[in-house]
Amino acid sequence: MRLRAARASTRTPVVLALLAAALAASALAGLALGPVRIPPGQVLDIVLAGPGTRAGTGAFGAILWDVRMPRVLLGAVVGAGLAVAGAVLQALVRNPLADPFLLGASSGASTGAVLVIVFGAGFLGFAGGTAVPLAAFAGSMGALVTVYAMARRGGTMTTGRLILAGVAVQYVLSALTSLVLVLAAHPDQIRSVLFWTLGGLGGARWSELALPTGALLLGTGLLVALARPLDLLLAGEEGAQTLGLDTGRFRAAVFVLTSLVIGVLVAYSGAIGFVGLMVPHAARMVVGAGHRALLPVAALGGAVFLTLADLIARTAAAPEEIPVGVVTALVGGPFFLWMLRRSTRTEGVVG
Repeated sequence: MRLRAARASTRTPVVLALLAAALAASALAGLALGPVRIPPGQVLDIVLAGPGTRAGTGAFGAILWDVRMPRVLLGAVVGAGLAVAGAVLQALVRNPLADPFLLGASSGASTGAVLVIVFGAGFLGFAGGTAVPLAAFAGSMGALVTVYAMARRGGTMTTGRLILAGVAVQYVLSALTSLVLVLAAHPDQIRSVLFWTLGGLGGARWSELALPTGALLLGTGLLVALARPLDLLLAGEEGAQTLGLDTGRFRAAVFVLTSLVIGVLVAYSGAIGFVGLMVPHAARMVVGAGHRALLPVAALGGAVFLTLADLIARTAAAPEEIPVGVVTALVGGPFFLWMLRRSTRTEGVVG
């Protein structure tokens, strides 16, 4: 066990360096490719020159700085955050099939956004251009708080209650979203609703990057600082308590922190599933289960994965754009079935 941990620790810097290089390459591809292709060399010239310069104010410069750069950055931030959240949730509930959307965050965000899109910003008391993300954030947090309240009973929160509460809330909110979609009066509203429920990064703007980036950096930093107690949870409830961890309070605090990160990210990206399920598993295969190494590797892996998925989403059927959630689902669905088949703990998921 110690030998395996030592090997993983020596491997981690190399893995992080390779993932950083992969992220740089995927970002370059995301900036260069699209309905209008920009030569990679020219992309580098525009980026190095900076916005507002002669190189950055031409047609290519406008496309890169105003459209593609914020989109690539948002994809990297959201992918990193969802992967970190997935890794932490899998430790909290000790279930390899856990993922941020298990807790209803995606359904809650979709419901809030859809209500504003279909019935107008005044319906929920929001105003201005931030109405949709604010409503999505409110819906996401409302769903997460509901799941937590339903799962926590008598001062304790079991894995079974958490999963069942998340599934129940998702079904109710998905049904409400479908009802609102049926009532939508205009085709443009239906298209916007479908893009939100299936996830998309096309609406990324520079002004909207600060909050999700801040949530990612602060949340990941705090969770890495809590790596040791997260590792203790892997030893089991009794083992963690024997080693001095108040598992009830710790689970509640980390669950709230993770929920806040998820809520902020989903508010700006819509429902993008399976990132938090697949990437942590891939990271564990490479660097092991220790969270001090796992979380940074998962963050970079999630950023690479969603950046490439978004690139496929906007180029595979160009000039039409596929919702990025469809791309992640096409990859994640078979992966989930494979995990479901090989998991020896699936039958005890509600225990």
